[in-house]
Amino acid sequence: MGKASSSATTKISSFVLMIIFITLALSLTALVLAIEAYYTPGQELTAGYLLLIGFLGAALSTYVLFQTRKRMLRLRIEAPSITTTIECRKCGFKNIREFQRGDYIFKETEPCQKCNENMLITAIYREVKERKRELFPF
Repeated sequence: MGKASSSATTKISSFVLMIIFITLALSLTALVLAIEAYYTPGQELTAGYLLLIGFLGAALSTYVLFQTRKRMLRLRIEAPSITTTIECRKCGFKNIREFQRGDYIFKETEPCQKCNENMLITAIYREVKERKRELFPF
């Protein structure tokens, strides 16, 4: 569940990515046409408009690409660590280990290291880590 769900949330939509790269390609084409129009006599105004369109398109598409990547990194979901507490009923020995599939509360597990009685799972919980808040989330 950990790897499959985290990779699914970090994917950028292929449609959005295609639009960004098409916009970038058209912007670069507009820049090349602006240079060509600049050297053609009487086309200075057209060259200026193409130059403006090319720079604005390139700037906007790179900005959107970086913001999308930044947002996907921020939305990455990390699986919390789940801990199992095992206690001996006879001597009170306590063992803490990582959760294993099939664990449930009041399940008898391996023998105690001190008194050789079967131990009992008494708690299953996840550790909550506090995240640092950004001052400006946008």
